[in-house]
Amino acid sequence: MGDSTKGLYAARSLKRKRKHFRWKYRYFKRRALRLDIKSDPLEGAPMGRGIVLEKVGVESKQPNSAIRKCVRLQLIKNGRQVTAFLPGDGALNYVDEHDEVMICGIGGSRGRSMGDIPGVRYLVTSVNGASLNSLILGKKEKPMR
Repeated sequence: MGDSTKGLYAARSLKRKRKHFRWKYRYFKRRALRLDIKSDPLEGAPMGRGIVLEKVGVESKQPNSAIRKCVRLQLIKNGRQVTAFLPGDGALNYVDEHDEVMICGIGGSRGRSMGDIPGVRYLVTSVNGASLNSLILGKKEKPMR
């Protein structure tokens, strides 16, 4: 590569240089090598289905003090285990072990956890095909699988 690339026929080496230096940029590198998708339990999909293994309470981080209701579940597509948060008042009562739940990302920065819930990256959206929100509001009964 030339030291300073100027002039009429410089395009090729400018292009080559730019291509080379993009690999120094952390986010380009992760995207190009698909590292985030490889390490993602949902494998890049926006949502995933799983079977509930157990209900767990996760203690929230300082300065808050609460037990956030979560579930441990095993994903159907690849058998990986993840923890998902149950939003809403009394949501834990609508979820039992061996239920099938849909999860999506919780919306933290860069696919990380959200707010004061440590290590929880996912959110339960529906239980046995019925939306969790409508169950909490009493609009639907929970279907038996």
